Amino acid sequence: MMNRDNDKGRILIKRALIMAAFNFFIMLAIILRLYHLQVYQADRYKTLADRNRISTRILIPHRGRIFDRNNEPLAVNQQNFQALIVAEQTTSIDETLKAFNEIMPLTEGEIDKIKKDLKKNKSFVPIKIKDNLSWEDMAKIQLHSSDLPGIFVDEGLLRHYPYGELTAHILGYVSYVTKDDLKKENDPLLEVPDFRIGRKGLEKTFEKKLRGKGGNLKLEVNAFGRIMQEIQRVDGIAGEDVTLSIDVRLQKKAHELFKDESGAAIVMDVNTGEVISFSSFPSFDPNLFIQGISTKDWEELQKSERNPLSNKAVSGQYSPGSTFKMVVALAALTDNIISTTSTEYCSGKTTLGNHIFHCWKHDGHGRIDLVEAIKHSCDIYFYNISQKLGIDKIYNMADKFGLGKKTGIGLDDERDGLIPNKDWKMKRFGEAWQQGESMISGIGQGYILTTPIQLAKMMAMIANNGVEVEPTFIKQNVLSKAPESLNIQKKYFDTVKAGMYEVVNISGGTAFMSKFDYKGKKMGGKTGTTQVKRISLKERQSGIIKQEDLPWKFRNHALFVGYAPHNNPKYAVVVIVEHGRSGSAVAAPIASKLLLEALKLDDEDIKE
Repeated sequence: MMNRDNDKGRILIKRALIMAAFNFFIMLAIILRLYHLQVYQADRYKTLADRNRISTRILIPHRGRIFDRNNEPLAVNQQNFQALIVAEQTTSIDETLKAFNEIMPLTEGEIDKIKKDLKKNKSFVPIKIKDNLSWEDMAKIQLHSSDLPGIFVDEGLLRHYPYGELTAHILGYVSYVTKDDLKKENDPLLEVPDFRIGRKGLEKTFEKKLRGKGGNLKLEVNAFGRIMQEIQRVDGIAGEDVTLSIDVRLQKKAHELFKDESGAAIVMDVNTGEVISFSSFPSFDPNLFIQGISTKDWEELQKSERNPLSNKAVSGQYSPGSTFKMVVALAALTDNIISTTSTEYCSGKTTLGNHIFHCWKHDGHGRIDLVEAIKHSCDIYFYNISQKLGIDKIYNMADKFGLGKKTGIGLDDERDGLIPNKDWKMKRFGEAWQQGESMISGIGQGYILTTPIQLAKMMAMIANNGVEVEPTFIKQNVLSKAPESLNIQKKYFDTVKAGMYEVVNISGGTAFMSKFDYKGKKMGGKTGTTQVKRISLKERQSGIIKQEDLPWKFRNHALFVGYAPHNNPKYAVVVIVEHGRSGSAVAAPIASKLLLEALKLDDEDIKE
């Protein structure tokens, strides 16, 4: 009996010891855990606790402004009051949005977007609910603040383009950040839901310069997310301002002159490469894109057959037509195919094999020299010298003037154009170049394609006797590098420019009706008309349909390139009117008035 009691006592003691040991290890684990939490991870949990009372926000810097050459603002930042919500500062997003909706109605689409933005972003990131708030709107929000935890009013900035359509194709516009943008760049600013970046034009080109660097703001908030006080503010760095070479006054004139026509117009300083005026027609209002363009507005822009969204000044590719004849003339002069006094006979047509090449003047121009050939834009003269030159020599001269390749002006939608040669055709079609194709190229047609900005560069280099110039939108106080010369004899440029002078200023010249004499300053230039619809032999025999009787899209393109003053060139001009019918009748008058305006503005600036 006693042995049995002893056994029970030993079992109880053993169990008690086990329980004591178990309790000891539990207490030790608790103590160690408390030590780990309160000592080892003290900083971490202090930070987590602070997050419950501290709200950190990214401060968006002021975007750099853009000015024209006379400090006229072209892109600015306008005050914009917004209602924002921070998810971590509200116990129920649905209830908070419901309360806000009773004060200031939201559409279903707006509510869906807000919820999507909240899911996409971190809980401490402010999400826009409503912007462009009036004083009355802000007063309502403040009055009901106790029912709107996590919602606050903040002052933001909204990009604005005061001149709208006048500068759209230069400046482009800003718009919301996309997923692709986030993949390309690691900048916390891009994660701010309402942040916008340059999407087109110079806004995109100078994005990094204009954007600046974000700051941050620490705020103390209470349990309801209400802001108690500002703890710390680190201001960001505002984006840099940019001053352009553009003169907005000349932009206005270009748009007045073009009216409802489609095409492009450029005025450029022949010595510095500064682009003074740059327009593509028709244009669009870039302010439509700032808040997200509506479906209706987008469809209207997309459906227009005149392509207002296309920047024709750098991406429009056109046959240069007779404006290319100066390049052919310089190639023939430098290669001694002709002299400054050489003549060719124009009867109105010439043949190659069984093919007939026609001059625009049915009865021909008779025997003429180079100056007269440029003045009258004689096709036969240039057919003949192009046949002697060959396409490769024409290509080499065109290449020197920058034709058929991007100028690098800084717009990402710029296109190359095309100047063909023998190698190009063999690679492209697997066929040999034909002599007749050289003749067609000699009058700027066939495969040749150029952009208006390339023609502006070409015209500037002819005006300044072959000094290389690079088109730029930035006002040039000092040239970044000394310009180089093409090393073509000046007398050849003098001969070509003498022809261009007669085009405008001597009776019989193709642009004689567009001449001006402003204080002794005159213009030189060259007209061009390029076919969109080929004229068939049957049509020549039965009678060519008048341009005005053709549908708009089948009419000829009208071109003019020029410079002024003739005796001391300062500005080059290019005007292309899509389906404008005639270079002499439509493009030349616009170019003349645009150059004249540039000269008058110079005088006004001197007086001031």
